[in-house]
Amino acid sequence: MPRRSAAVTIAIPVDADFPTLMRIPFRLVAILLASLVAVHASAADVADTFTPADNFDLADLYPTPAAWDADAQKLESQFAALAACKGHLGDGVARFRDCIDLRYALHKRYNRLAVYSGEALAADTSVAEAIARDQRADLLGSALGEADAFFDPEVLALGKARIDGYLAADTALAIYRFPLDEVLRRAPHTLDAEGESLVAAFGAMSDTGRNAYSIFTNAEMPWPAIRLAGGGDAKVDQVGYETLRESPVRDDRKRAMDAFFGAYKGFERSFGVLLSGQARQAMAFAKARRYADSITATLDERGIPVAVVDTLIAETDANLATLHRYFRLRARMLGVTEMHYYDIYPPLVKGDYRYTLPQAKALVLDAVAPLGPGYVEAVRRGFASRWMDAPPRPHKETGAHMAGAAYDVHPYVLMSFTGNYESLTTIAHEWGHAMHTSLAAGAQPFATSRYAIFVAEIASTFNEALLLDRMLKAAKGDDERLFYLGSALENLRATFFRQAMFAEFERAFHAKVDRGEPVTGESLTRAYCDILKRYHGDAEGVVHIDDVDCVEWAYIPHFYGAFYVYQYATSVAASSLFAERVLANQPGARDRYLAMLRAGGSGNPYELVRNAGVDLATPAPYRALVARMNAIMDRMEAILAKR
Repeated sequence: MPRRSAAVTIAIPVDADFPTLMRIPFRLVAILLASLVAVHASAADVADTFTPADNFDLADLYPTPAAWDADAQKLESQFAALAACKGHLGDGVARFRDCIDLRYALHKRYNRLAVYSGEALAADTSVAEAIARDQRADLLGSALGEADAFFDPEVLALGKARIDGYLAADTALAIYRFPLDEVLRRAPHTLDAEGESLVAAFGAMSDTGRNAYSIFTNAEMPWPAIRLAGGGDAKVDQVGYETLRESPVRDDRKRAMDAFFGAYKGFERSFGVLLSGQARQAMAFAKARRYADSITATLDERGIPVAVVDTLIAETDANLATLHRYFRLRARMLGVTEMHYYDIYPPLVKGDYRYTLPQAKALVLDAVAPLGPGYVEAVRRGFASRWMDAPPRPHKETGAHMAGAAYDVHPYVLMSFTGNYESLTTIAHEWGHAMHTSLAAGAQPFATSRYAIFVAEIASTFNEALLLDRMLKAAKGDDERLFYLGSALENLRATFFRQAMFAEFERAFHAKVDRGEPVTGESLTRAYCDILKRYHGDAEGVVHIDDVDCVEWAYIPHFYGAFYVYQYATSVAASSLFAERVLANQPGARDRYLAMLRAGGSGNPYELVRNAGVDLATPAPYRALVARMNAIMDRMEAILAKR
């Protein structure tokens, strides 16, 4: 997952997607927090507020690196015992229970190892020992995946009747009911033990395209420089581009975007080879598992119907008028008569609202109050217990993420808090993930604690919606309200419409590969250009798309993880509906939402969301999100009309 919007960022061989409540007096906290609502701080004040307690404490995982090494050796020593289970799952219920217990115990140990190595490296990417330890964790994960590759085929060989008999004979096996049912559900697409072992071995190479792309774009790609309108030169690498595209100087934005996408255009053919190669790998794995196409194979890993993606794209296409309304409002607020693609990133409303870290934590605690005292107390305990690493520093991994795979410990949040409003929303977002993990771990055994990405981003964007509601209620005037509304509107544009656009493009080029048609960098640019122009209303004169903009597909790393991006759009649509109902105090809405979080990975993720009250295979949630965007624009235009 990308770091800003990811629930968990560590690859886990079993249940590869993701995941009591702590008690602290809440009412007094809420009263104290109310006085902090609109207090802002300078950048210097933000830095001055950091203390050692603002760095997370990895000792909760392992007290020393030597303890990690010892546990890693213990994991390796247990591989032989797992291997001894091969061919013996049918020896009887006792042997089956011993083997499945061992399997999950090994994965739980590996997860803890992986969180420690991953977060130690993220905290300081310059430490050679941390790099080596994280690589060792990757190797352990691959070895574990190969070691238990026999398991699913043997379960299938036993068959549903035998497995049901085991479950009836030993109630201790009940915690494995859903994982075993999932294995049986995928029976038509599971290979024999030799085939599964071969797929696991080839899986080690499945990230070659992604890794090559990452190394080239982050370490070797030659980046251009531009002359700024105010004088001086600026390098337009990825960080420079993200900064310059928000520049208030329009000519700088244009030159930066032209130069940045021009750099990608120079390697269009190479990027085409990398991406089409990654798509062909997805096709090969789909064929090996006897699926009709890549999208069905990928979504079926978690039992998600393809109708979810199809409905999302159809509803987005049907509501492009709302996106075009947004762009026209943007043009009005920026004071431009002809919108171009380089005009879509400058903030709609300027506002230098600043917060210290304690103030940001207080605001988030107050914002999530609609979820009840238990939820708030859990967040507060996490804040106080060094679950988060917040201070910016050299060599720290950029972006933000939550690592929640260490079942017996607690989730970890990493970010770089700079004191601006985005940092505040990042805390709300990542702690939505952290509380989802904490609630699931508190309610579920390890075997069903790991929730799917499909659900994960609902928890994070739900908390962002609560924060927006909190900030709007406390805003001191129209300028501040306009700032929060504009930020929310831009977020919905980027999270819903932009990700749906990516999903439509991704579905199209994977379909071409699945059909055996050639896919080149040039053809990818043409296909992306058609979708980009349609979404941005180029033909209607809404946003003009220049030719160089059409190579933007090569800049999006998410495409190297097949059929991932759609989940941002579905999640924000679902969370908008959930938040609307909770904030309106609809009977049972909060309980259903929290029950979904506590369910973790105990059921089909699509069905968990549907049972909580939102069916993402129907138009309703997408139409509700579009209505929310229009309501925000109504409020913004009413404020602007008073000026």
